[in-house]
Amino acid sequence: MQAGERLERIRVVLVRTSHPGNIGAAARAMKTMGLSRLYLVSPLAFPDPVAEARASGATDVLDNAVVVDTLEQALEGTVYSAALTARRREWAAPAAYVRDAVPELVARVQEGEVALVFGAETSGLTNDEVLRCTVPVTIPANPGYSSLNLGAAVQLLCYECRIAAVDAPPMEEAPRVLATFDEVEGFHRHLDDAMVRSGFFKPDNPGRLHARLRRLFGRIRLEREEVNILRGILSALERKS
Repeated sequence: MQAGERLERIRVVLVRTSHPGNIGAAARAMKTMGLSRLYLVSPLAFPDPVAEARASGATDVLDNAVVVDTLEQALEGTVYSAALTARRREWAAPAAYVRDAVPELVARVQEGEVALVFGAETSGLTNDEVLRCTVPVTIPANPGYSSLNLGAAVQLLCYECRIAAVDAPPMEEAPRVLATFDEVEGFHRHLDDAMVRSGFFKPDNPGRLHARLRRLFGRIRLEREEVNILRGILSALERKS
């Protein structure tokens, strides 16, 4: 797989972007590094002339942007996703630095589409949104002043993706058939339903069970066949009960 083909399998997902200029800046950052798959989750204003002006010639990225209502819709069909976050999340896996995390993300494109997920300018991603992604990733900025513009953050990540795509060595092992985001979400819904039916899980007192289970299965990087096996076990147990 050539570098350009790898980059074509990377989605840039912007969640609840409040300023259309940042959408345009992200599109420009993407195009300069050879990425073109932009997904927008509930943007405050799009399409918008300010976004077109800030795109500075990358209007084709804006024209082909996919606008959806939820992060789940933006991640449908992906096999790996990196959530950009500036702070440690209590129930998420430990965050990896960008330069350590991006090579694995780019390597995963041989198994399917992957995504870089960015939150809103002022509040970032919610804890639940971070948990729905495969791995949290952080930029090792100056701890005394870590504020980074959304467009600059997208530029930095796209640059690292391009470097990794150009330098990516061939995978030595046979590609794993990883479960897609929607297949994993279907498993979690099935598991939740089975736990409720069995009496193990009380919806009125959820505690941290959902977060812990997402972190557990997120570490495993479930394959499609593994999801099918787990759901088969749940179905058999449900029939027995």
